[in-house]
Amino acid sequence: MSRILSPSATVQRPFADLAAGLAVVLVLAQLAQHALTAPGWLALTSGLSYLIIAGLVAAAWTGELRRFGWANRVTLLRGTLIALLAGSLWWPALWQQHAVALAAIAGAALLLDGIDGWVARRTGSSSAFGARFDMELDASFILLLCLALVVLGKVGSWVLLIGAMRYVFVVSGHLWPWLRAPLPESLRRKAVCVVQVVALMIALLPAVSAAQASLLTALALLLLSLSFALDVHWLAGKPAAK
Repeated sequence: MSRILSPSATVQRPFADLAAGLAVVLVLAQLAQHALTAPGWLALTSGLSYLIIAGLVAAAWTGELRRFGWANRVTLLRGTLIALLAGSLWWPALWQQHAVALAAIAGAALLLDGIDGWVARRTGSSSAFGARFDMELDASFILLLCLALVVLGKVGSWVLLIGAMRYVFVVSGHLWPWLRAPLPESLRRKAVCVVQVVALMIALLPAVSAAQASLLTALALLLLSLSFALDVHWLAGKPAAK
């Protein structure tokens, strides 16, 4: 269960954790510059990408838990990997030359996605903030992989529909409030999210041709569309939906 604070409890701001995350990003960028012969500007672009994530985290921090917690730290570590990948998008040649290594970094981010929930349950630090943090990183990660495919010229810009679909759903919720009703936990939804990430990472690999990548991502888009359609149908069927 979440450990909710009493009104008198002292809330620790996550600034120290966010600063540590920035240090991790800069170290990872330096390692990438040496291992992958990446451009010297990678630390700057990756650092700026991370600062966007950190700024959003700081703004969204609710103080629901007394401390940032290990589960959120694992999620933040995943954010540092995503920031590194985002920073590398400025150099398509880097992706063309080191697609396998960058896909491995993406794979590590995917692995961490399964660990933070386990840590939250083990430490009793589950929270609404942590769930939202995890979900938003998932969405940005998928959009990032879509952008990588477009930058490489492997798949047409239509692949961005995969990354944009959740944001379209959120915006639609402001137009039709019934779409903002909470959805029940769904193994299908989580599985579809993993399928999207895996399909996009496979499509990035050099051994996968543009035609194969297009087919794979088109199937992933179809599966994602069906999943969203099921959620919309469920929300529309609720008594207070309209």
